[in-house]
Amino acid sequence: MLPTLTEAHLDDGAVTEAARFRALGRGLRRLRQGPIRVRIAGEEPLELTSEHIALEGANTSFQVHLRVAPPDFTRVYNAAQLATAPALAVAGNSPTFLGHRLWEETRIALFKQAVEDRDSHGPRRRPSRTSFGTGWLRGGALELLAESVRLHEPLLPAVGDPPGRFADDQAGVPCLDELRLHQGTVWRWNRAIYDPAAGGHLRIEMRALPAGPTVTDMMANAAFLIGLTLWLADLDQRWTYALPFERADHGFYRAAQYGLDAELSWPAGGDRVSTLPAADLVTELLPAAREGLVRAGVATAEADHLLEVIGARTATRQTGAAWQRAALTAAERGRTREQALAVMLDWYLSRAATGQPVHTWAAAT
Repeated sequence: MLPTLTEAHLDDGAVTEAARFRALGRGLRRLRQGPIRVRIAGEEPLELTSEHIALEGANTSFQVHLRVAPPDFTRVYNAAQLATAPALAVAGNSPTFLGHRLWEETRIALFKQAVEDRDSHGPRRRPSRTSFGTGWLRGGALELLAESVRLHEPLLPAVGDPPGRFADDQAGVPCLDELRLHQGTVWRWNRAIYDPAAGGHLRIEMRALPAGPTVTDMMANAAFLIGLTLWLADLDQRWTYALPFERADHGFYRAAQYGLDAELSWPAGGDRVSTLPAADLVTELLPAAREGLVRAGVATAEADHLLEVIGARTATRQTGAAWQRAALTAAERGRTREQALAVMLDWYLSRAATGQPVHTWAAAT
């Protein structure tokens, strides 16, 4: 998330003229029947009200798609859900927004609220369009797709032409245009994707990882998340009965807020669940992620190189978010917050341009 953004950048004038985004804005306003209200806790809490979907555009991410065979979807999806919290905890790179020091990965809080379509509160309030989920998966990808249709109204008024058509180059493979369009407006942090290409297939879209600071950091984050997901998917699925889903959901948001300082719950064998700091958990899980990658055919040297980045980042406690917070403190000596954010961004860009992972970056002075 660009540290130098201001509220003046986040109005309708900043939104592309592409019809999809204008239609999304209209659809969200129609269902919400009021302005967007953002409240984010943190060192310097932020509250703001906006009429514009441009707030969503402040978010940047690195989204990874993992193709999954239909019979394996349930166990791989649950594994991805569990793996996301430790992967996010070690990957934070968005500690500020509109000049406020907020979460380690503020994008998680901002995106959820920027595309909110609910206008009521209370115990019967339906789940958000942007959520971690409603429970461990039991019924495969169809369960997720059906839940999206059941819980959320369509935002985009478009239908396939003709309805029910099949992929041109794949006899008997349905396009499911309307379902795919609707699913594209329900933003689970791990989202089921149906694609008619290549004979029809399923993917898990992993949406939680941030962009940056460098390509190496992003590849390391993806390697840790995918490797851990594949390793967990091979375990006995009884852990989904031992660990309440609510604790996994809670851990996801704590990882976004507190990063490596978050306390995360994790299956500890049998019916036991342990809770430990994210930094300790990530260190413990590195061999598992390596095993998952190597089993999947990733070259051992590549897996080792990328996971060494995660290990070093955890050991030094220097994530992208941690470096930015320290750099902002240094830049504020003798400068206003606005000036300091611009200086911090210059320092960040110069280091990112070297391609060296963030745990190696020198302190800003």
